[in-house]
Amino acid sequence: MIERTLPATTYRRVDHASKLAGVALVAAGMEAGGGTPEGIALALLGAVLATCTVFIQTDQ
Repeated sequence: MIERTLPATTYRRVDHASKLAGVALVAAGMEAGGGTPEGIALALLGAVLATCTVFIQTDQ
């Protein structure tokens, strides 16, 4: 497994951007219809994107 580390400031920016993009994708999925395959796919993609920075380590 490749280990990624980022400076704290960069990590914070990446974390905020990924969470905002994830929320936008979840909202798009709900707008497309929460029960449709497209809506479910968008919502799942948004959830994955919003939590992807959990696995990045920071330099402190």
